[in-house]
Amino acid sequence: MKKTILITGSTDGIGKLAAIQLAKEGHEIYLHGRNSAKLLSVISEIKTMSKNEKIKGFVADFSDLGEVLKMAEQIKNEVPKIDILLNNAGILKSKNSVNGDGLDIRIVVNYLAPYVLTNALLPLLKKSKTSRIINLSSAAQDTVLKGVITGEVRLSANAAYAQSKLALTMWSFDLAAKEQDLTVIAVNPGSLLNTKMANEAYGKHWAPAEKGANLLVDLSISEMYKNDSGKYFNNDMGEDRGVFAPAHTDAYDQEKIRQLIRLTNEVLGHPLS
Repeated sequence: MKKTILITGSTDGIGKLAAIQLAKEGHEIYLHGRNSAKLLSVISEIKTMSKNEKIKGFVADFSDLGEVLKMAEQIKNEVPKIDILLNNAGILKSKNSVNGDGLDIRIVVNYLAPYVLTNALLPLLKKSKTSRIINLSSAAQDTVLKGVITGEVRLSANAAYAQSKLALTMWSFDLAAKEQDLTVIAVNPGSLLNTKMANEAYGKHWAPAEKGANLLVDLSISEMYKNDSGKYFNNDMGEDRGVFAPAHTDAYDQEKIRQLIRLTNEVLGHPLS
């Protein structure tokens, strides 16, 4: 059965590679990028490669949560339902360490933006009988400080990135518990894959980008994972492919999760979940 799939951050890296694979299988793909010209170019490229005309896209800068909400409204007006939401967009190194609201850009793009987008799109996800949300976490996870979420504490790029990815994982587990008709999986797609983000940050890579893209495709559409909601998949473990494994211990601390969600909603100015 063909799926309707939205992939954020899909004009580069493993998001783009996953989109190409899924388009070749005939699924309806909605891409996302922050640059309109690049997004249109990638849409055209994937249509040609896949011979699939059901490729469209949306533009939003995820460092601006107003743009995220605007994009969500556009999606709700144009897309009848969503079967798969791949929250893939992410950032590590940036010339700007904070956004216009004074929040760390890693926290905004990697955690707050998918939080806002997903909650806004829940009505479309609930229209699907087999909906899945795949959240891109990381091997880098560290205890989330209140001041980092609120913008009162400044950290290095790597430290903020690790906290953003743990926040995303904690929220993934919370969402899975609250929305039991949805499948929600957090995933480390693999450390230092050959992507623009890894190469810009570290000048090297350990594994091909396809390792992560192949996993995202499987997690999105394989029947194998339909009963794995609320789990964390670690693609750095295992031999040929990764395995479900424990995340950071904070991801299982219900009080810390409640505090994170409460603080998140305070920062956003209104409750979304």
